[in-house]
Amino acid sequence: MKRFTRRVEDFICAHCGAHVRGNGYTNHCPNCLWSRHVDNAPGDRMANCGGMMRPVVAEKSGDTFIITHKCLQCGKTVRQHAADNDNTDEIIKLSVDNSFIFGK
Repeated sequence: MKRFTRRVEDFICAHCGAHVRGNGYTNHCPNCLWSRHVDNAPGDRMANCGGMMRPVVAEKSGDTFIITHKCLQCGKTVRQHAADNDNTDEIIKLSVDNSFIFGK
């Protein structure tokens, strides 16, 4: 199975309505950090679910953050690297709001 398919796609965020310019690695809205369950493997667009994926936690990983999304429809969780243009305030809010859960 192919592990990654690069797709350059622009989209309108189904959560906040932001117009997002894709770069081939864009997998969530940089404004609100929400995503959509469209892939089985990154970029394949083969998932039948289509549910909204809520960002549930952001964890520091080296010089960046890893955002965990959970599908509100089927429950699948996916970890994604934060992008350079992601809303820093939202990332901080996710990491602080959830820190008590993980004892950090």
